[in-house]
Amino acid sequence: MLEVNVTSVIPAAIDRVWAVIRDFNAMPAWHPLIAASRIETGAPSDQVGCVRNFTLTDGARIREKLLALSDLDRSFAYGILEADVPLRDYTAGISLKAVTDGEATFGHWWAKFNAPAGQEADLLRMVEQDVFRAGFEALKKRYL
Repeated sequence: MLEVNVTSVIPAAIDRVWAVIRDFNAMPAWHPLIAASRIETGAPSDQVGCVRNFTLTDGARIREKLLALSDLDRSFAYGILEADVPLRDYTAGISLKAVTDGEATFGHWWAKFNAPAGQEADLLRMVEQDVFRAGFEALKKRYL
C-alpha cells in the first residue's frame, strides 16, 4: 500500500478554513483541479455516507464516499468508489489544527492506496503534487 502525507500552513483562522473545506461537495469552489461536482441522491453534503461525483479539469471522473466527518476535530475522511485514474483501495482525509501563534491553520492531507505495477511513482506524484499540494496552495491564495 502506498502512502502520501502533505502538510501546510494556511494563513487564516481555522474556523474560516474549515468553513470552506467542510462541504464535501465544494471542491470546485476552491480546488483548481476540480471542474464540477454533485452529491448523488440529493443527500446533504456533510452526511456521512454521501457520494460525490465529480469531474476533473481534464475530463476524468471520480466518485467518492464520505466515510467520516467531525466538526469537533475539524477533519473528514473519504474513499474512492470509482475513478478514471487507476487508484485502488484509496482512502484519504484532511485534518486541521489551529496554529496557536497567530491566525493560521495547520492542514494535513493524507492518502493510502494501491496502484498498478509500474505506475506507483506517477500516481504518488499526482496525488501529492496535483491534488494535495495544489489544493493547499489554492487555499493559501484565498487568504493572502
